[in-house]
Amino acid sequence: MSHSTVPRTDTEAEAKENPPAAHGAAGAPRKRRAGKLGLRARFRRDRVLLLMTLPAVLLVLVFNYVPILGNVVAFQEYDPYISDNGVVSILHSPWVGLENFQRIFEDSAFWNAVRNTLVLFFLQLVLYFPIPILLALLINSVVRPRVRAIAQAVLYLPHFFSWVLVIAVFQQLFGGAGILSQLLRAHGYDGLDIMTDPGTFKFLVTAESVWKDAGWGIIVFLAALASVSPDLYEAAAMDGAGRWRRMWHVTLPALRPVIALLLVLRVGDALTVGFEQILLQRDAVGPGAAEVLDTFVWWNGVRNQDFGYAAAAGLVKGVISLGLVLAANKVAHLMGEQGVYKK
Repeated sequence: MSHSTVPRTDTEAEAKENPPAAHGAAGAPRKRRAGKLGLRARFRRDRVLLLMTLPAVLLVLVFNYVPILGNVVAFQEYDPYISDNGVVSILHSPWVGLENFQRIFEDSAFWNAVRNTLVLFFLQLVLYFPIPILLALLINSVVRPRVRAIAQAVLYLPHFFSWVLVIAVFQQLFGGAGILSQLLRAHGYDGLDIMTDPGTFKFLVTAESVWKDAGWGIIVFLAALASVSPDLYEAAAMDGAGRWRRMWHVTLPALRPVIALLLVLRVGDALTVGFEQILLQRDAVGPGAAEVLDTFVWWNGVRNQDFGYAAAAGLVKGVISLGLVLAANKVAHLMGEQGVYKK
């Protein structure tokens, strides 16, 4: 059988002899165009999700980032009634520099608020933070799903109560005319009014926070426990590990990233220990025991109309909180966890 040969043209021979030159010159622009098209395609693909997040982004911008500009009043003797041609302007208040900050650091009431805030934070960190973890482990160990669901719902329900209702419940239990005081009087003892006792106020606030918000923490830790593979428990059981050893070597390591993240966020929120909760009980025990930084800012800014002084106190609190978040996140990185953001 004879084979016929087809003569090659000069263009085909040139393209075959120099393939890199032919494809390399046009390859880079084609890659760049593909990258741009990929970005547009991802935007078109996720446009519904982006539109859904737009209201939340606008909400954060309007109520969290735009008010940051108002911190300028910390360096002014701000008067909201000063206006220029009938238009109130924040720029027409006289500048005082760092005078408001100097007043803060010389004010004993400010340092009392700082002390009360830190005491409440450490007490809640020690007593409140471990309780949702322990309750989540207890609920997760319940075999019957119905019992588990009922316990979870009962513990989560107080999270939806307002602080007014929570304090009213505690008043009925531990107030001067509450159930506990009536039981003591019925058995010949003196009545007990924990709600107006400055010495036990920090423990009362912590108990209220645990009862109200422990259910939310349980939900978070149960979600983390749900991601643990049952094969790990079976492998540990085959190796002879009992219930406590399985919890120590399987369950707690699975919870460690969530614990580290929540701990970083809790430390960053250390100087915010519950404005509404404490403000509602401030008059009952007095500012000496109940004054914290948030109520200090509210009292001086809203009640006493000393806006520049209150803004300076709030700015100091914000800077310290930012430093605590960065420090706690660094500790999380040293422990091998991601924290709030990566390295």
